Amino acid sequence: MGIQWKGVFPAITTKFTKREILDIDLFSKNIQAQIAAGVDGLVVGGTLGEASVLTLEEKEILIKTALDIASGKIPVVLNIAEGATAEAVKQAELADKWGAKGLMLLPPMRYRSDDRETVTYFKTIAAATNLPVMLYNNPIDYKIEITLDMLEQLAASPTIQAVKESTRDVTNVTRIINRFGDRFKILCGVDTIAMEELLLGAHGWVAGLVCAFPGETVAIYRLVKAGRIEEAKKIYRWFMPLLELDIHPKLVQYIKLCESETGLGSEYVRAPRLVLAGEEREAILRLIRTALANRPELPDYLSIDLSKQPKPALV
Repeated sequence: MGIQWKGVFPAITTKFTKREILDIDLFSKNIQAQIAAGVDGLVVGGTLGEASVLTLEEKEILIKTALDIASGKIPVVLNIAEGATAEAVKQAELADKWGAKGLMLLPPMRYRSDDRETVTYFKTIAAATNLPVMLYNNPIDYKIEITLDMLEQLAASPTIQAVKESTRDVTNVTRIINRFGDRFKILCGVDTIAMEELLLGAHGWVAGLVCAFPGETVAIYRLVKAGRIEEAKKIYRWFMPLLELDIHPKLVQYIKLCESETGLGSEYVRAPRLVLAGEEREAILRLIRTALANRPELPDYLSIDLSKQPKPALV
């Protein structure tokens, strides 16, 4: 299965038991809910997936579980976030062996590489695999920006096909399209500006709160792409207080608490992260429960045939 790099790609959380062991049953339940809601792909082992505390063996289990549940209906993508180029190449090769259909690549971790080093890092990994690659551009959290000039150099690598755009500057969507046309697919990586970037031409959304609210997320995407902007805005405005949890340092704990409240996950995280406690937990719970008490009724978004719809217009 190829990847079209469009639509909604949940950054799936990794489910743990209270003893910090993989909870495959709960992980599977969430993925089944995502597929039922109409998502277009899955990203495993990303920031929300607590990649930094997973072993290679656990990543293999998660990828193979996701692939088994997806059953070829949607592609499963493995995130790679490593400090050493050799280790990143190894994981790219393993991802192919395990059956993953694509890769999401972060810049080198821990060392703040310069532009030349970052481009070489990406090119080296891309050359070592036939899997399609989405670059993760998040200078806010990872301190390295993939600039347009860097993308110019990376455009020669055929496996590099998409960019997860997380600069939090919506105009970057326009800059990439103006410079490269349709060479790179663009997927918004920040929940709070997703509708804006979709309206500006982004092809998809690597989403966070989708882990707890898959229907609402996919509905917004499909309504926007179908040009049904007023319907999408109504859901998006309801969703915004929850979407803002995606841009907090504790987004993993916050989104997992949302999953627990919607029955699609649990609060358990792996140390050094700790389960929320005290007033912080109560404040997030109030926010979630207020949203749930006013949860909007969704239109029949799954019946929308996007192949026959006009492109959305900015309003």
